[in-house]
Amino acid sequence: MSKKLDKLIEILLREGETEWIEFKENNDNPQVIGEYLSALSNGAALLEKAHAYLIYGIEDSTRKVIGTNFDPSKTKGKGNEDLEPWLARLLDPRIDFKFISHVYEDKPIVIIQINSAHTQPTKFSGKAFIRIGEHRKSLSDYPEKERRLWDCFSRIKFEFNIALENQTSDEILSKIDYPAFFELLALPLPDNRAGILSKLKEERVIYEDEEGLHITNLGGVLFAKKLDDFPSLKRKAPRVIIYKDESRVNAAKEEVGRKGYAVGFEGLINWIDDQLPSNEFIEEALRTKQKMYPKVAIREFVANALIHQDFSITGTGPMIEIFPSRMEITNPGQPLVDTLRFIDHPPRSRNEELASIMRRMNICEERGSGVDRAIINIQLYQLPAPEFQAEDSYTRVTLFSYRELKDMDRKDKVRACYQHCVLTWLQKDFMSNATLRQRLNVKEKNYSMVSRIIKDTLDAGLIKVSDPENKSTKKKYIPVWA
Repeated sequence: MSKKLDKLIEILLREGETEWIEFKENNDNPQVIGEYLSALSNGAALLEKAHAYLIYGIEDSTRKVIGTNFDPSKTKGKGNEDLEPWLARLLDPRIDFKFISHVYEDKPIVIIQINSAHTQPTKFSGKAFIRIGEHRKSLSDYPEKERRLWDCFSRIKFEFNIALENQTSDEILSKIDYPAFFELLALPLPDNRAGILSKLKEERVIYEDEEGLHITNLGGVLFAKKLDDFPSLKRKAPRVIIYKDESRVNAAKEEVGRKGYAVGFEGLINWIDDQLPSNEFIEEALRTKQKMYPKVAIREFVANALIHQDFSITGTGPMIEIFPSRMEITNPGQPLVDTLRFIDHPPRSRNEELASIMRRMNICEERGSGVDRAIINIQLYQLPAPEFQAEDSYTRVTLFSYRELKDMDRKDKVRACYQHCVLTWLQKDFMSNATLRQRLNVKEKNYSMVSRIIKDTLDAGLIKVSDPENKSTKKKYIPVWA
């Protein structure tokens, strides 16, 4: 660590004071420190740097190392609060920063490493700052800088932010499951370290700059041997909770994913499938068993929850909850596609790089047909139609265990009718009373029961008659948006 810090200080001294580097001697005014955290964080974003630095013990005019008597552990914020929690409380958003005490050229140095602003300007005590020349200024006084900063945020991708910084090659190879990386992408494993690191850089799993080697969020979240090694990502591990009854009060079992999404995906899906009870069916005089939900549907919806989540929502990750009669798969963030169009719409993700590499590894569908396949298999199992929900901060898919039609409520029946209509339309066909009877396993003599379901779905504005001029009683239907 000492050698790394020496190298970092040498780099920063060569760079000199910029929008993302500030040298100080002994200034311990907490308000000034907080304003510099804001200004430097925003400056780092403008220059697309992962971190900014405020360094004590350097004479700013000469860059001479003079040492410092500034001690962050003994410095207080206003109200006699310890400095670090006081600064953290007044920063918005709460970006990461850390104090590093070091001895350089036999002189005490304090480095404050500050994360770059990511999704919005970093404010301190309600105000955003920026560095102009040698001075920190209010960002609002420089509208052109503010516009540039917002432009930067629109280009920043979660996947390429740094998850672990300043890693040695040994540390990278111990934390990234590189054999799985090459296997999943069907790439030959190089026979030397340089070749392995080169390919990891090419795929943006790791990143190198003047400070050294870093593991990106893409590398950590997909290929981590242990997500616990990545403090900023470990809360994004998928959780599976199995409940004893239909409430969330009595949990029987809980499992938290420990590996990156790509290297742990098959194990996660198999573990979920193993926990599910089987239903008995009698087909052609043979008694057979099959799992409660089709594995292809579980696979698709779990993959979507991992890929399409909003990583900017902190403190929560994808969750799979298994109840006796339903399974709920939830991810942070609202979807980018209307829930009514989940079946037919081409895929859209806020994490395009993550989605792209997951498709290359055949973990999710490339053409956006995965949800279609999942619904088709749910229909083959004669299960109720899944429910898609979009709330303020999460998206949820609910799968339901087998229920007879008489036990379904109106909402269940309308949802099944709409989804069946979409699937028939995608197959260049039309829904009719006959096709819906087959979907719902209703005998022909009970066609009037299905007619009521179709009428309810028409009244809900989800389907329409394909040819309004056709006066035949045997009408055909298409989705309302078709």
